[in-house]
Amino acid sequence: SICGPSFARPASPARPKTCRRTMALPRSLVLTSAVLFAGAALLACGSAFVAPPSSPAPGVAPAAVLGAAALATPTAAIADEGSVWVPALSAVGAGFAIGLAAIGSGVGQGIASGRCIDGISRQPEVADDLRGVLLLSLAFMESLTIYGLVIALVLLFANPLIK
Repeated sequence: SICGPSFARPASPARPKTCRRTMALPRSLVLTSAVLFAGAALLACGSAFVAPPSSPAPGVAPAAVLGAAALATPTAAIADEGSVWVPALSAVGAGFAIGLAAIGSGVGQGIASGRCIDGISRQPEVADDLRGVLLLSLAFMESLTIYGLVIALVLLFANPLIK
């Protein structure tokens, strides 16, 4: 190689790191052209991909009909008084409420605790002040999780949408 042996060793002041930079451009060009050539060769072969069916199979509804039915189903659930969709979607909403509340609170508490530990490690003399602020902020973050739990419990057991 132009830059000397290529085995791994720490860079010395006599050998700057510019050698790797000078070889990166030709290597990138060669690899990019090889990938483009392989892609062109794959597309040139007509049998590389499976052709889509010209007509749908008998008895199978087109995708547009299935999509419209999926969009109209919740609307039909509201129109029907004895529908099972409202309780089912309420259970899904309750799951999302408690899940997102727990994830958000957990991430926030982890970040706050990490920052507090960083602050205490930098200035140990203010550890008592930081600990008090941390506990107060953790309590506020946990209250948001409890609000998510309350919303989930209301959706499951005291749902205003179900009569």
